[in-house]
Amino acid sequence: MPTPRLILGLDPGLETTGYGVLDLTPAGPRVAEAGVVRSAVGRDPADMGDRVKSLYDGVCEILDQWRPTAVAVEQLYAHVEHPRTAILMAHARGVYFLAAAQRGIPVFSYPATTVKKTVTGHGRAGKEQMQHAVMRELGLDKPPEPHDVADALAIALCHVFSSGHVAGGARSATFTGVNLKALIGEDD
Repeated sequence: MPTPRLILGLDPGLETTGYGVLDLTPAGPRVAEAGVVRSAVGRDPADMGDRVKSLYDGVCEILDQWRPTAVAVEQLYAHVEHPRTAILMAHARGVYFLAAAQRGIPVFSYPATTVKKTVTGHGRAGKEQMQHAVMRELGLDKPPEPHDVADALAIALCHVFSSGHVAGGARSATFTGVNLKALIGEDD
């Protein structure tokens, strides 16, 4: 039996990072694990070293446990009125890129609007719309929570669909209403 191809999606955050590991099965992408990595809780928020080390340790644990073949991360978005947010987010993203590079795992970045458009069909989809789209695409019983987890799974799905791992991609499933299982040859 061939080794499963695993994709790790990360929704970067300096306090909370959502992650989702997708297993690319013949029946389509399935959630292998999802959750959050939190930076040094209870520590002085000004101690950036402790915060990024906590994120690094958490992401390394996930990478070592699941050994994904690719990591997908949301791209930075810098708003003119809030440049500090982008700078802080860059610290978290740098940790993920370093951890993956140390293990020889390629990292792919996707703008938030691309992730939303790929998964929901609308580049400005809200948090609840994203949760429900991820639930539908992955055949989950309920929307993934918290939003960080849903976003991480959406980022992983965006990579899966954008890289051609699933015939037809999410755009066909989302725009035409075609069932994803039908696209990959699995009928209910």
